[in-house]
Amino acid sequence: MQQWVYTIPPAYDGATVQTYLRQELGMSWRMVVRLKHTENGITVCGERRRSIDPLHAGEQITLCLPEDEVHIEGADLPLSIAYEDEALLVVDKPPYLAVHPSAGKPEPTLANAVVGYYERQGTPLSFRPVNRLDRNTSGLLLAAKNPHVAFALAQKPRKEYLAIVLGELSGSGVIDQPIRVKEGCCITREVGEGGKESRTHYEALCSDGEITLVRLWLETGRTHQIRVHMSWLGYPLAGDTMYGTDTVVMPRHALHCAAMAFTHPLTGEPIHLTSSLPQDMQDCLAAHELSGGIAL
Repeated sequence: MQQWVYTIPPAYDGATVQTYLRQELGMSWRMVVRLKHTENGITVCGERRRSIDPLHAGEQITLCLPEDEVHIEGADLPLSIAYEDEALLVVDKPPYLAVHPSAGKPEPTLANAVVGYYERQGTPLSFRPVNRLDRNTSGLLLAAKNPHVAFALAQKPRKEYLAIVLGELSGSGVIDQPIRVKEGCCITREVGEGGKESRTHYEALCSDGEITLVRLWLETGRTHQIRVHMSWLGYPLAGDTMYGTDTVVMPRHALHCAAMAFTHPLTGEPIHLTSSLPQDMQDCLAAHELSGGIAL
């Protein structure tokens, strides 16, 4: 049973339980309903309360959720953990590891690894990723340990990426171009009219004329956004054969989630995490006599 205890602040004196949960704690309506239908899901000073009951400043409200029903098989795979507490897990994902299982691909995924890790800790939980990374993208991935935290963090973390692109890019800018599914394709995207609003910020860090190390951060989170936008700009990612043609500079698209910042949804604490470039991207930069030691 997962349990959270909060003290009602003066601003919510007289407010209903539902108002406090939705407005102050930022809970989804689905979570409120789940708590309502859980035995002793909502109690105040040890007594069960309905969602329409009033609260008083200084009271302690306790929220309890039943254990997760885990539907993904765990796997004993190594995990690089960047941060963990009772509500959150941040892993540093290596390249070539898919985040979720998919049909026809039996190899273990990050989801299997995380569920297996939870099982070994004696706390079986579902895998709830807050951000997604492509199979060949490396770096920081945030997972919530309960649905309330997942809802509270949705679209909230600020992420910075490092990418190696082909060509000599200089300066900085914003790519503000809509992204849509490419006609006749299920996965491939393209810039085009009728697509979803998409904005990517970029800053060129160093270049030897053949490749450029670029820092990027997103205002929107579209599928393949960085890969699509950089290709549209004329600087496709090294190793990206979906939106470019390179098979020489890198064996996979050179993209790494290198930094993540967010406010902890339960404590209000600012969290800032970084991840060093993986070895293959470091080796690529070293081969071009460029430095990957970038401060984030």
